[in-house]
Amino acid sequence: MMSTLVLASNNAGKIAELTALLPGRDVRPQGDYFSEEAVETGHSFIENALIKARYAASRTGLPAIADDSGLEVTALNGEPGIFSARYAGRGANDTQNLYKLLEMMHDVPDGERQASYFCAMVVVRHAQDPTPLIGLGRWHGEILRRPEGTGGFGYDPVFYLPKWQCTAAQLSAEVKNQHSHRAQALKALVTQLSVE
Repeated sequence: MMSTLVLASNNAGKIAELTALLPGRDVRPQGDYFSEEAVETGHSFIENALIKARYAASRTGLPAIADDSGLEVTALNGEPGIFSARYAGRGANDTQNLYKLLEMMHDVPDGERQASYFCAMVVVRHAQDPTPLIGLGRWHGEILRRPEGTGGFGYDPVFYLPKWQCTAAQLSAEVKNQHSHRAQALKALVTQLSVE
């Protein structure tokens, strides 16, 4: 059983979420062991998550967990996709990325603004693990024409959820943590980890 998992991130929110959903396991941020970030050269969310997890496992000798996620917009052929965090350029912040998205969607009519958040979360037992555990999650919504709400991060202020009649930025953290793409991917992984 993997009692200690290295999270290929230093995000405190992710650590808290994983710790709550993985009772009995010690989830440690990679910053406890090393400071360098993996170079994400993959062409998909799954590939990038695996790159990060394998890098963390190789640096620590411990099992590792990583995720890669982003926004896919149907009218933009899946953009920004794996480039969601740097859509407006390397070093861009959330606001710059969000407004680049709105600019790209300026002429997309209402009714054709479907999008989804996607998350791939993986666990590797060691750096060369040939059978990594993979959990996937997808959260469907639509892109608004202007931001609404102050919660969340990334594209949340323009990601409208018809089921709740609000944006992800207006949704309570409790509801978001139960239904988001990341929550879905993590639940799929937890099911697999329970038999490990």
